[in-house]
Amino acid sequence: MPQTIEAIHHAKAASVPIIVAINKIDKPGANSDRVKNALSEHGLISESWGGDTIMVEVSAKEKIGLDNFLEMILLQSEVLELKADPHRLAKGAVVEAKLERGRGPVATVLVQSGTLRVGDVFVVGVFSGKVRALITHTGSKVQEAGPSIPVEVAGLPGVPSAGDVFQVVKDERVAREIAEDRARKQRTADLSGSAKVTLDDLFAKIKEGSVKELALVIKSDVQGSAEALTAGVEKLATAAVKLRVIHSGVGGITESDVLLAAASNAIVVGFNVRPEPKAAALAEQQGVDIRLYTIIYDALAEIKAAMEGLLEPTLKERALGRAEVRQVFTVSKAGVIAGSYVVDGTITRAAVGVRVIRDNVVVYEGKLGSLRRFKDDVREVAQGYECGISVENFNDIKAGDIIEAYAIDKIAAKL
Repeated sequence: MPQTIEAIHHAKAASVPIIVAINKIDKPGANSDRVKNALSEHGLISESWGGDTIMVEVSAKEKIGLDNFLEMILLQSEVLELKADPHRLAKGAVVEAKLERGRGPVATVLVQSGTLRVGDVFVVGVFSGKVRALITHTGSKVQEAGPSIPVEVAGLPGVPSAGDVFQVVKDERVAREIAEDRARKQRTADLSGSAKVTLDDLFAKIKEGSVKELALVIKSDVQGSAEALTAGVEKLATAAVKLRVIHSGVGGITESDVLLAAASNAIVVGFNVRPEPKAAALAEQQGVDIRLYTIIYDALAEIKAAMEGLLEPTLKERALGRAEVRQVFTVSKAGVIAGSYVVDGTITRAAVGVRVIRDNVVVYEGKLGSLRRFKDDVREVAQGYECGISVENFNDIKAGDIIEAYAIDKIAAKL
């Protein structure tokens, strides 16, 4: 399934070992060989087939094969020589962090080495503090947690990021100095801007020698388009730079796609799809380049032009506003009117064009027909207001659709 393929790509991007649990083997007609064959298409070859991926057949419902599954995890840890000293100062990773009413910031920490105790002074990310309480997954309070034990930690002055290293130190002064130094470095990094690869500066980075491989995440409206784009991109590789598609899938561009691109220093290519609002905001924050196309040839031509230093982007799209269709009306003279609520930005008659988006896939692109507030024609409608919208030559609008208005800005070419 698509989420399994995505999980494989994330694991490979993080260079972590994979153990496969083939579940529901108790069901009539269960065929583990079919699953193994499908996984082999993504580079996971079962040990029973001569590969190096551990695959265990289990049934969570009937509790079949679970002991064997745990044994395989232990075997993998022995092969990797995963060991921890419980007597040193604790160190771990933040799995999740949140702001909880009545308790303040709390973080779920997986202890990786040492033993974490109540009263320990710690530093995590740009924060320092003292462990006020340790709570297990059952809600019980404990005084300490050793290696491989996940616990919820209370006593943080702020909410750290998932993935931050949680480190116990000897005294509060040292913890405070480390946290302040990290905060200074983070501010400097934020001010200096992101160094992510974009198509605009790809040629310059190739010349500098800082880019030897261009990674891509491809999302499309249908599987066939994704496969065609992937095949086309892989043919563009040159001696100077190798092209690699680290993930391709069907559907809108999500936060998960952006996070994968950020971790792999990749560019996201969308064909006939749009990014979710949260994904677009995250891409801007992380400095991830998202490129959207409606013609496969244009996507391949632009990537090739960027590699050759011939890319001359003179036009850049700017989103003006998004409206959610709440109800659809048919008016005899005006056609179909979408009763909409502006959820972001401003819907304006000055827009170059509008898109009708359904489930993050573009179903129509054209011009704004009419824009009304009650019975009056208006020039624009701001966020938080309702309006009636018609799209020229398109009547198949449905409740739940998103109407996106955009403008085109002229910008100077950059290499």
